[in-house]
Formats: sequence, structure tokens, C-alpha cells
Amino acid sequence: MKQLKIKLPLRTLALAGGLLLATSSFAQNNAIKGHVKDASGEPVMGATITVKGKAVGITDIDGNFTVNAAPGTELTFTFLGMSPQTVKASGNMTVTMSNDDKQLNEVVVIGYGVAKKNDLTGSVTALKPDEKNHGIITSAQDMIQGKIAGVNVNTATGAPGEGAQIRIRGGASLTASNNPLIVIDGMPMDNNNTKGVNNPLSLVNPNDIESFTVLKDASATAIYGSRGSNGVIIITTKKGRSGQKPQISYNGTLSVSTIAKKLDVMNAKEYVDFIKSYYGEDSSAYKGLGWKEYNADGTPNYAAGTYDTDWQDEIYRAGVSHEHNVSLSGGISKQSWSMPYRISVGYTSQDGILKGSGYERVTAGVNLNPSLLNKHLNLNINGKYSYSKTNPGGQGAVGAAITMDPTRPVKSSDEKFKNWGGYWQWTKATTSYDPTYLYDRMSDQSPSNPVELVDHYNFYKSANILLGNVEADYKVHGFEDLHLHANLAGEYTDGGEYDHKNPQSTYGYYYGGDSENTEKKYNVLATAYAQYTKDFNKANHFDIMAGYEYSHMKYWGNEWSKSLYPSTNEGKNDKGEALAGTVKSYDTKKWKGQTYLVSWYGRANYSLLDRYLLTFTARYDGSSRFSDGNRWGF
Repeated sequence: MKQLKIKLPLRTLALAGGLLLATSSFAQNNAIKGHVKDASGEPVMGATITVKGKAVGITDIDGNFTVNAAPGTELTFTFLGMSPQTVKASGNMTVTMSNDDKQLNEVVVIGYGVAKKNDLTGSVTALKPDEKNHGIITSAQDMIQGKIAGVNVNTATGAPGEGAQIRIRGGASLTASNNPLIVIDGMPMDNNNTKGVNNPLSLVNPNDIESFTVLKDASATAIYGSRGSNGVIIITTKKGRSGQKPQISYNGTLSVSTIAKKLDVMNAKEYVDFIKSYYGEDSSAYKGLGWKEYNADGTPNYAAGTYDTDWQDEIYRAGVSHEHNVSLSGGISKQSWSMPYRISVGYTSQDGILKGSGYERVTAGVNLNPSLLNKHLNLNINGKYSYSKTNPGGQGAVGAAITMDPTRPVKSSDEKFKNWGGYWQWTKATTSYDPTYLYDRMSDQSPSNPVELVDHYNFYKSANILLGNVEADYKVHGFEDLHLHANLAGEYTDGGEYDHKNPQSTYGYYYGGDSENTEKKYNVLATAYAQYTKDFNKANHFDIMAGYEYSHMKYWGNEWSKSLYPSTNEGKNDKGEALAGTVKSYDTKKWKGQTYLVSWYGRANYSLLDRYLLTFTARYDGSSRFSDGNRWGF
């Protein structure tokens, strides 16, 4: 009975606790109703309501909402362009949301100047550093991939240093270039490909980039004329800060890349069994296979000359990539002047998963931003240098590796393979003097040894690029609403493509010789414009800008090649032996040219009550690319 007396109270307490929990749970499911409006009293449709980060409701077309929450629960209301509001839940509550002035007043870089987000009529997207992709980033294109709506970044092969196809809101032309215009610190880059560089964005070290601004539509890009018809990507690099103590920073990454999945192909035994069952044991296809002796457990009998070569394993590797960036930044500040500065150097090395492929880059940058005359005169002095070298690797080995006979060895001591460095190759008889030669891969479709294609691949690209500009902005004394702006910028490139074929390679065997394709060019740009900005009162904001631009690009190049006698049919001595490396001919081609671009442009913006916006843009271009009488366009 004592035990019974003890248990009854416990059961009673458990029952009471359950009732309390149920009551509490029922209380938590109370419906809270309310209304959300903006500062002018208009309902806010589509505002999101969250509790501790979890969405619990959304306002309807009239700004009304109903959520299940206990009175006193903190509800957070968020809406694009408005400041988040957190209030405690109560019956029939009213929430007033205000504009996010910090976001709307954020200044973004646009063509020839800056503007507040709230005053933009065109489609402009700004990307800040904390929004960038993380991980190994070898090019600026990797930082915007998948980050900006309407901007597609697609790489063709994924090889180290490979360029990307960038499309802003799709392509606009069937025959002309669809690449966007790239502007780096006020310098529009030449859209023509730079010799020796796969990717025009590789000039800038990603670690030095402060922000991206992408101009998408006609209203935003019109200031650049026809050059901006495919959109504009404006890149602004990092600067020092006034009064900042000297700071040294290091940023480094290390990564390892491996092939995600190999193609499933037959091994040697499966291949032999397939040939035997398909063509028959007496067929030439079966008799022409490599050695076919296997151990009792089905493994190759290597002692008998049997091979089971996984050609994909032979050409792929684990690619190790590393990047190192060091920067020094700071600023000297005095009463009437200041000197922010930033100096950076970077080194990038990326190994591809295909043996022999890789990308290497060295960058250096200097950025000085003196402010003089009590901040009336602001200068921006930039200098950038980049050296890059790209080894695409023997990419023909990728297809050869999945079609090559797995019963063949990588190398052979057979005398007939000595002309090709001992690499096993498909051969056939020709003359008494030259008993064997390689199958012509173009006509016979016989795959070359994939490992030989990798080891003997000697093609590479390299380029040196210099970019610099001096930019000045003067706020007129006594008339501070007027700014005078000037920019002098220059670009110099020296790059080329180099192919020195190994005489023992299959490429050298048929297409022997060396070739070089080099090009140098410089581009000079001078820009000057005046901008007048005036707020007549709280309701009216007006600014107008007009300017002039001059651009001159000059380029010259040299294409040189040296052909060698193929060892199959020409250049033999009196014994019939091939004279590998015999010079057949030289071929040299030179070219040069220059272009000019002269432009007048202007833009006017008017804002009424921060609600009604008007933008007018005009540009008048003259280009030497067109014939006389057709060189000017509005």
C-alpha cells in the first residue's frame, strides 16, 4: 500500500504535466493577425515573416498576414529594399517598414562615374568580395560564375588557364563577337584576343579585386556605345585607406584535383574475349592482338609478354595547385592631403589532371590614391603587370586513351619503335629501306600511343602584359558641384604561341618542324569629362556629364615556321635511312596595323522625390575601322 500511495501522486503529476504541455502547445498555436505597410501608408505585399530564421508566413496583396505564434514571440519582417523590422507578436498588430537608406544610397561604379543604387534606371548588378566564390580561383571569371542573374560563364574544357565564354543576357549577334566589354580601373580592354593568353581576365589577380559591376541593359551600357552592346563588366581593384597603419597580409591556397570518373572501357582480357567471340579465333583481328597468355586466376602473365594497360591511368594524375598573394597597404594622412597606397604580388601554379598540362602566372600591382588641396583634387595611380604561361597538354591523348588496344605496352624494346623513343605505335611495312612507318592517324584512324602524345607535347602559350593609368578628379574651388575628370591609360602586351615538335613524336613524324606565332600591341586611351551635380531641394536631384575620349591601338606580329622532312618518304641518305630533322623550308609572315576611336558622350540623370527617375545617354563615335564617309555613328 505504501508503494501504491507513492505511485499515485507521480502518475497524477505526470498527467498534470501533460495537460500543461498540451495547454502550452495549444497556446503556441494561437493565430496572430496583422498588417504591414511602408512609411507612406501603402501596404507591403510579399514581405517575409520569420521566427528565429525560420519562415512562418508572408503578407498578401493587401499587406495582411496570419501566423501561428504565441503572444510575445519576436517576429522579423523583411522585404527587398527595406530595413528588417523585429517586433513582438500581439493581436491585430500593425508593422511599419522603412526604406533601407544604406542599401539604396550605396554608391556603385558605372560607366564614366559612380551613382547611387536608388538613382539607377538601368539593370546594374554590383558584386562585393564577400559574395565571391571560395576555393581555388585562378581567374576573375571564377568569381562571378553562378553569382549574377543573367550572366552565364561557361568553360569549354576545364583545362588550367582555360578561358571562358561569358554571355550577359544571351548572345546578340550571329557573326560578330558576343563577348562583353571589360573595363579595368577605367581602362576599356581591347576585345581582340591577346596572343598567348586564353583568358582576357587573367591579367588581374583575383585577390586584388575590390568589386564587380555588371551593366546589362541598353540604358546602362549606352554610355560605351556599340562596344557595350553585349554588356559591360567593370572591375575595380583594391586600394589603401587614408590614415591606415601599414598592414602586410598573406593569402594562400592549396588544392588537389583528381578525375571524378573515368570512362568504363574493357580491360585486356575482356577485349581479347570480345574480339574472339565477334570476329572468330581464326580472324586476323584476333591473331593481330598482343600476347594473350593469362594466369589461372585471369591476371596477365607479364612474363609471357601479356599486357593489361589502363591507358586512362597512364595519362591522368592528381593535379596539385597552389596560390600565394602578399600585399602591403596603408595610408599617410595630413591636414590638407593624404596618400593611401597598396602594393601586391601574387603567384599561381595550377597543374591539370592531364599529365603535362598546367598554368602559371605571376602578377604585381601598385595603387596610389593621393588626395590634395583639401580633398578637392583626388588622384588614382594604378600599375599592373602579369606574366602567364599555359601548357594545354596533349589533349589528343584523352580520346586516344579510350580507343587504344589495352593489350599493348606503353613502351617496347622492339627495334622498330626506336624512332619514336621506344613508345609502342601502330606501324605497317612500306619499302625495303624503311621496313615500317606509323599509320597515318588522319587517314587510317589508328590511335597513337596516348602516353607518347602526353610526353612529347611541347606546345605552350605565354604573354607579358602591362596595364596602367593615371586618373584625376578635381572638385572646382568655390563651385564644388562641378567636377572635372581626366584619365590617361595604357596597355602593352607581348605574347605568343610556341610549338617545337619533338622529331620522335607522332606529330613531329608527320608534321615535323617548329613554329612561332607572336604579337605585340599597345593601346593608349585618353578620357576627359565634366560632371555637374546639384540637389535643388530634398525633392529634386540632377546631374549632367559630358566628355571626350580618344583611343589608339597599334599592333604588329610575326608568324614563323620551319618544316622538316617526314621520315616516311623524303630526306633519306644513300642507305635509305631517314634524315630526321632535315630542313625542308622556312615560312615567315609578318603583319601590322592600327586603329583609332574618337568619341563624344554625355549623360543626364534627374530624380524627383526619389521615386521618378529619368536617364538620357548619348554617344557619338568615330572609328578608323570603317571606310571614309561611314566612320561616324550616333
